[in-house]
Order: sequence, then structure tokens, then C-alpha cells
Amino acid sequence: MRHGMTLLIFGILVVIQQYLEEFRGRYATAQVDYSQFVNPLIGSEGPYPGEAFGGGDILVGGAVPFGDRATLNGGFTPNGKVTAISMMHESGTGGPPKYGVIAQMPLTTIKAPVNILDNTTYWQRRVGNDVAQVNYFSTELADGIKIELSGARHSGILQYTFPDGERHVLVDVSHYLPDGGFGGSSIQYYLGGEINLKDNGIYTGYGTYGGGFNEGAPMTVHFCGDFETPPTKSKTFKGRNTDPMQRQHNFANGGPQLPIFGGQISEQAGLMNDRVGAVFSWDSSSPNMIRSRVGISFISTDKACRFKDDEIPSYDLQQTVDAGRKEWNEEVFSKIQVDTGESANQTNLILLYSSLYFMHLMPSNREGENPLWKSDEPSWDDFYAIWDIFRCTVSLYHLIQPTAYESMIRSLIDIWRYDGFMPDGRSGNWNGLTQGGSNADNVLADAYVKGLRGGINWTEGYAAMVKDAERKEGRGALYDWIPLGYVSSDRSTRCISRTVEYSLNDFSLYQVAQGEAPGDASKYLNRSANWQNIWVHDLVSVNTTESFKGFMAPRLSSGEFNLTNYNPAICDECSWRSVTYEEYSFTIPHDAETLIEFMGGAADFERRLDYIFEPNSSQANLGANGAGINTIMNIGNEPDFATPYLYNYINKQYKSVERSRYLGNRYFKNANYGVPGNSDAGALNSWLIWQMIGMYPIVTQPVYLLESPWFSDINMTINHDKILRISTTNLGQESFYVQSVRLNGQRWNKNWFEHTDVMVDGGTIEFELGPEPIIWESGSVPPSPGHVEK
Repeated sequence: MRHGMTLLIFGILVVIQQYLEEFRGRYATAQVDYSQFVNPLIGSEGPYPGEAFGGGDILVGGAVPFGDRATLNGGFTPNGKVTAISMMHESGTGGPPKYGVIAQMPLTTIKAPVNILDNTTYWQRRVGNDVAQVNYFSTELADGIKIELSGARHSGILQYTFPDGERHVLVDVSHYLPDGGFGGSSIQYYLGGEINLKDNGIYTGYGTYGGGFNEGAPMTVHFCGDFETPPTKSKTFKGRNTDPMQRQHNFANGGPQLPIFGGQISEQAGLMNDRVGAVFSWDSSSPNMIRSRVGISFISTDKACRFKDDEIPSYDLQQTVDAGRKEWNEEVFSKIQVDTGESANQTNLILLYSSLYFMHLMPSNREGENPLWKSDEPSWDDFYAIWDIFRCTVSLYHLIQPTAYESMIRSLIDIWRYDGFMPDGRSGNWNGLTQGGSNADNVLADAYVKGLRGGINWTEGYAAMVKDAERKEGRGALYDWIPLGYVSSDRSTRCISRTVEYSLNDFSLYQVAQGEAPGDASKYLNRSANWQNIWVHDLVSVNTTESFKGFMAPRLSSGEFNLTNYNPAICDECSWRSVTYEEYSFTIPHDAETLIEFMGGAADFERRLDYIFEPNSSQANLGANGAGINTIMNIGNEPDFATPYLYNYINKQYKSVERSRYLGNRYFKNANYGVPGNSDAGALNSWLIWQMIGMYPIVTQPVYLLESPWFSDINMTINHDKILRISTTNLGQESFYVQSVRLNGQRWNKNWFEHTDVMVDGGTIEFELGPEPIIWESGSVPPSPGHVEK
């Protein structure tokens, strides 16, 4: 792929020679259009028909893999109204929106009561059926305009088919996605801009915007647009900005103003951040179809124009669609190949390839587009957010996108060099908020222990991790963590979830320190056990039909536990102000051994795991974002991702298969309401992919748990050009329990394996399945390398 992605090379080195010729025959020359199995609308709707709230909040529009731009937004609502088609968007993020900038809006009239400074006077309902495909979207507005669009890496093409009558395109530089009622410090705001009209309908300029969910600093985006048919008339406009802006002088709450149209060819916002834009119009002799190309850049309008011309050389929209689909097929979809014939389960195909699609929409590859500093290192943005994707998304990047993944890690380290810290919720060239721990540490550790080296400067990578561990911005409660060994409830919010996450973060430092700074290793290993400092061994959960003893609990800075009215089954609002942001009881991946011991041993641990899957066990109201989940186990909650697989740690893998397969079938569907909550930059989608290929990675360890594949034959291109073949016998709708496993042809008696077994040089994993659950594993349980007795 352009900008650091690898081109797919079909491997010829397969560990088991007997499969080599068969693989060549079946897959090496395959020209399957996997994009046909992608439904970009999965997750576009929540539990209330027509509303997006509680859904995946995913991108619906044209995009390329890891694209720097996309042409619609994660705030897409099935029954929502259109105010513009804009160039920059996120995908799958919860909370207040980000971006929605550099926009066009086709209009059939600009006469009163239309006021182009008030989009409620011209917004449009969508009528008919939206068409969403890989790198293509179309819809029809109530005023009769048909919109079609597609995207390239830094540019997009928009095609409008107007009814007979007036034809206008509004370019409002001040357009951005509104906060939707969230309010507070996370709203976006416009800080001014400029637009310049050139010959033949070409226009250039820039806009400056700030805020959004990560409370970002101002960013400036340059743009360059044109039209296939030059407009008959063009005019700029200017108007007072009345939108509220955090800490900025403005005329907020005054209501929309009327525009002042100018005869000049340039309009600047001025000192008061006036709104600026232009209206392009065509007379009745012009064609009904108006096509436009728009390029954007963080560096200059010249680069924006080059992107537009180089990436979209033709106004033929289908050419851009086809180029994007080719890139998706070659760089993403073909990395995991399964049978796509008539006998294949079509729903599973759609879920697999749609999930691959969504997990490749972010982060954004910004090679050559870093406006803040000059560097020879790669540049990535929209790590939005690492607190979601570190659990299993990046482990999949490591396998199927190794060049891009190495590039991402180098960029994380480069951000530390110049911004001071690695990010956790970076977007718009700003590190943003940290929800829990310094989870870029986990990303680096996961790559390090799996042997990723390449061009990564691990000496500096480790230094960046140490700064997270010892300085405040990386972790906001170090004033508690370092002297107390836990985060206190009276001096800090999210005391439980931060304590748990800081423990894993310090385990990450231990993993890298063993190779880069051995003298530090014992310090961080000991700190990784600090979660034990908030464990109350005799605390009993209330309002349950079962009696369970031993839970994490809020602890005061004095050392006493604050147990008044505390119920470990409820995380209050599960918000930034609560004692725990989300449910974390089973989230100790580096030391399951101690966790099992603290919960009473294997038998009680199993009973406790069983209980959290029981219907109506939840004591919390998850609301619209809960996907109807009434169990304590919440697969829409990233800290719970590994929980269904914990039965592997007591050698009862069949229960891991049973529970996780139920979750995959119950909560992931080929439907608009098809994921259990926000997709979270593809985090939920990547969980499903791991489920479907029959394994699960343990973050910060070179360990994978064996589960049960959904396909009878899977061929994965891993580590650039190596082949991992995963096959099953006796797979059926009710026949999915593992009976035996062979790894590289040898009988395997453990329910886990290590990265070097098949993920470096490729290999084979063969599952024998059956309809009855059995305990097939007789080997050691998965490791707990962070086991420390305090």
C-alpha cells in the first residue's frame, strides 16, 4: 500500500509441505473481490430504530485503508438530516464528535427563507435507500438531489445529480460536527479561516478548528477544490460567528446572523473569527450532474491541490471507487482468506470482511503531513483511542499489517520526542485525554515481546515508557501511585480502573526492561502487582443470588478502605467521575494465577465466571449503549474482551469456546444495529475477527489462547509473506467444541501457544471439532509472567 503499507505477496514457504501445492492451487491466483462481502452500515444504528445513539458510531462513506480522510462521519444517523458532506471524520468513537470539517452542501435554492449561515434552514432529509459499499456511498435528498461520493487518501470526489432548476454548492469553511448536547469542554469550535476563488471554479483556503472529544488544541486544515463544469457564478460570503467557543471571544447565543456576500475573490475571517465561505451556482444550460474534487492537507493549499490532482486524476467517480476497492482487496481483505463459494455461510463472510474493514479505518496515516515538526520518522494520527485498541486490535495489526504496525510504533515514539509523551487519545495533532492508564506502553510491550524490531529505536521507546511511568501526563494519578502503590478514592477519580490499568502498564515496562534496562525490571514487576493493594479478601458482593468473597474496592489515601455503600457489582455511572470507569474485576491478564487464588481457587473462580454470564446477573442499567445486555459480562466493554477466555486458565477451554461463541453469535449481526455499542475505532470488530479465526491474544505477552474457528479452512498472510493455515474437521452449527489440536502437524496438549510457534515463519493449526464438550487439554495452563506474591 502507498504510505508504508505492504503489498500482498503470496507466500510459498508453508511449514507443512503437504499443504503447499493445494494452497497454490486454491489461493495464490485467486482474484476474489472480497469487498462484495462488506456491509459498511453494520453499526450505523442503535437500539432505537432510525437513531445512531447506542450503535457503532461508525464511518459510512468512502475511505481507503488507514486513510487520512473519509467523506462521511461516524455520527451518521439513519434518519438524520444532511447539513453537508465533509472530508474529515472519525469512525466508531463514543462521546462528542470530532472533525466533520471541509464541507460542501448541494442546494436547489439559496433564496429566503434559506440562510446559509443557519443550516437548519437548508438541511435535508434523506429519502429512499442509502447505498453504502466499500469506497462508495450514495443517497438522495428530499429536494431531489442525488449525492454520490468516493474517497482517496487525502482527497474525495463528490457527484451531485440535480433536478431541473437551480443548482448551487455551498462551501462553508466554518462547518463542523456539533456536540449533540454533550456540552462542556469537549465541544468543537471554529477559529477562523479563509477562502480564495480562482479561475474555472477552483477554490482554495484553510479552516482552523479546535475541541472535540479529546479536547484538542486548534488545528488548521488547508483545502483545494474544483468542479468538472465551471460554475456560472461564484461569490464569497462572510458572517458573524455566534457559535459558543471555549475560552474564546465571540458573539455566542446571539442566534444565526445573515451573510454578507462579497464581490471579491477572497474572504478572510478576521480577528473575530468570522464565518467565511462561498456559493457556486450553475445556470439552466449547465448539465444536471455536477462533479467536484476536493483535496486537503495539514501543510499547505499547494499540497491539497496536488493530492486532489494526483489521487483523483479523473472526474469519473467509478475510477476512484475501483482504485479504493483494489487497495482494500490487496492490502486488507486478502490477508485472511476463506472459502467464498456458494456453500459458504454468507453471514459469516460479511461479518469477517466487514470487521476487517472497520478495524482499518483508523488510525490515520499522515506521512508527510505533520504540521508540528520535521522528522524522518513516520507520522500517524487519530489513535482514537489506544485505551480501546490495545487489547486485541494492535495484535492483529502485528500479524497482518506488520509494516504499517511498525510505522505506527515509530510514530508513537516520535510523538514522545516532540510532544513530550506518547498519546492515548490523539486526534487532530493533539494527544488529548487519558481515560485510564498510559496504554501506549502496552502497545509497545506487546510488539517488543513478539520480536518486532525493524527500524524501531527501542532505547528511546523504553525511555518514552519510563516517562509515562514516572511523570504526570502519562498517568494522571502518579501522586498516589508511586508513594501509595494504588490510586486513592479521596484524591483521584477512577481509582479502581486506574489502579488496574497502571498495574498492566508497569508490567509492560517490566517486559521491555528485561531486554533494554535489566536493572529496572524488578522495580516494575513489583509495581505491576499493585492491583493487589486494593483487593479486599473478605468483601462480599451484595444483592446477588450467589455468595462471592473477595473484590477490588476503593481505598482512601490513609490506607483505609472506603466500603460505605460500596457494591462491587456496580460502577456507579461508569464514567470519568466514578471509582471505576468500566468493569475490571477479571482484567489482570499478566497474573491470572494470583487472581484465581484471590477468588478462592479454580473451583470458585469457575463458579464466579459462570455467574457473570447468567441472564439478569447485572445490577447496572447500561442504557441505550448496553445492547440489551443484562449480564455482568459485557462484550461491548473492552476490559471484558478477554474474560470469556479465562476458562483456559483452569484447563476448561470448552467453556471459553461456549461462552465466547455465544457472545459472537448473539451480539454481532449483519444489520444496522450489528455491534454491541461503539465500534471504538474497530476494537469490537477486531474482537470478532479473533473469535472467528479461533484464537485470542493476551496483550503484553507472546501468547495466544486456542479457541474454535468459525471457518473450515482459513489462510492468513502474516509477518509480511508467511502463511498460517487454520483448518478444522467436523465443523458444524452444533459441532464446534474442540476435541483435539495439532500444531505444525504435532499433537498439541495445551490450550495456548507462543508467538514463535506459528506467527513468525507461518505454520498450521488443525482443529478436530465435535458436538460434545470435553476437556482435551492436559498440558500446563497459560502463563502468568507477572505473578508476584505481596
